[in-house]
Amino acid sequence: MYLPVPGVCRTCGRGRGFARQYPQVRLSLVTGTSCSLTADVVEGRLDAAFVAPPLDHPDLDAEAIFHEELVLVTPRTMRSLDALKSAEHLKTIVFRLGCSYRQRLETLLDEMGIRAATPLEFGSLDTIVACVAGGIGITLLPRSVVAAAAQQGMVSIHEIAPEQAQVETLFIRRRDAYLSSAMLAFVTAARARFGALMEAA
Repeated sequence: MYLPVPGVCRTCGRGRGFARQYPQVRLSLVTGTSCSLTADVVEGRLDAAFVAPPLDHPDLDAEAIFHEELVLVTPRTMRSLDALKSAEHLKTIVFRLGCSYRQRLETLLDEMGIRAATPLEFGSLDTIVACVAGGIGITLLPRSVVAAAAQQGMVSIHEIAPEQAQVETLFIRRRDAYLSSAMLAFVTAARARFGALMEAA
């Protein structure tokens, strides 16, 4: 069974727990943006994916598995959001186009009247956090992902408005796909760990 996941640390913990509970299942985890993962599921290259909304595709079933709180992540010297407005040559440190967090960050900065320089794109979450810690730029990520770095004084995190901060993570698969026992076991384990929030009709 092949199940891609976005760069969310908690997913790795769930994958390890599932592998221990169901050692007979071959579970492969890959990363990608929500757009690329959705396309891979639609085209049958992947069995399922965890993605961020919005999602409206007639061939896909979607279930909200858990909620995330997004926070603005800045160098530790930047103690308030007001400091962003006076920052010169502000850079955003992001995943490639198609990442929902990147899109939300661009919208947030636009609403704040802040013009950022050309984004710096990376494929690794650790690299993005390291760049922010090094003072290169800012990013937008789930609080759960950057909490440890903030506690260690590597970065500063800033709360944003609830309507911008709250995001669901959806588990998607093709409607016409056969629901194998392995897939059912994975979905059941995810629901038990995080709680099923909704099922798409």
